[in-house]
Amino acid sequence: MRCFAALCLVALAAPASAQDAAPDPADAIRATVVALFDGMRAGDTTAVRAVFHPEARLMRSIQQTGAYRVMTTPLDRFIASLGASEVTWDERLGDIEVRVDDGLATAWMPYRFYAGDRFSHCGVNAMQLARSEGQWVIVHIMDTSRRSCE
Repeated sequence: MRCFAALCLVALAAPASAQDAAPDPADAIRATVVALFDGMRAGDTTAVRAVFHPEARLMRSIQQTGAYRVMTTPLDRFIASLGASEVTWDERLGDIEVRVDDGLATAWMPYRFYAGDRFSHCGVNAMQLARSEGQWVIVHIMDTSRRSCE
């Protein structure tokens, strides 16, 4: 009986296993980001809309004639363009760096965008996500876009 009691005490004192640990929110955030680009690749506007907060903002920092400017694309226009596209939108991501504090997250990742099989542009996506109604949703995307990816 003493061996059984001692074994129980050892089991209770042992660190929690990976299965017992709380899930890492970075995994759920990465899954949201990947779901966006999987939805784009599939041309699935419903899946794409599902990862965004209804008031999300999409912005791009671009350089034109030597000066930088910011362009904004309304979420509904982005989703309508995806649905109307005759080619696959294939945004290939590099490593996704995630930072989290409470219900706020930032995801940063390099990308290369292909329209069908044709390279279009590359840059970096910087996303803000928020925990809302039990899931992570994208509230803001700011990206860069250029032709040279060296």
